[in-house]
Amino acid sequence: MSWLRRLQGDSEPAAAPEPAPADDDDSPEVLSALLAEQVRRLNRSSGQLPAAAVVQARRLTDTLGEVVETSTVRPLDVYAVISVRSTLTDYLPTTVERYLAVPDDLRDRPRGGGSTPTQSLLEQLTDLQGSASSVLVAAREQDADALMTQGAFLRTKFSGSDLDL
Repeated sequence: MSWLRRLQGDSEPAAAPEPAPADDDDSPEVLSALLAEQVRRLNRSSGQLPAAAVVQARRLTDTLGEVVETSTVRPLDVYAVISVRSTLTDYLPTTVERYLAVPDDLRDRPRGGGSTPTQSLLEQLTDLQGSASSVLVAAREQDADALMTQGAFLRTKFSGSDLDL
């Protein structure tokens, strides 16, 4: 529309478009609330899950919590947010719910592939943990990279220049 104003002789510049509102569903506070809810769900189900699965699932939630905590240093990367949110709202609860849906007497019987549902549960939790650990490493490396960049900037800014006589 600014071209129309120029044609009409209006010298007032066009207003800048407003930035898109932040998606509050991806805030660290919301992710922390989802995490707390998932921990409560795991605690409620702990009597029906193998002890090793409870330990693995809680280790996973601890790792996801560490990813969210990196937001105190810098905003979470979009991929970290997606990974944490998806794990807490889909992957982890679906894995646990599907295991709990298996009748107790079938949980330790080998299925077609030779694995038992209990073994499958533990494998899936291990895979989720591996993914969460990778996200945590990436978030921490991003912080370390930012620190190294800041250090290079400060050295350049405050050290003698090649142009000094």
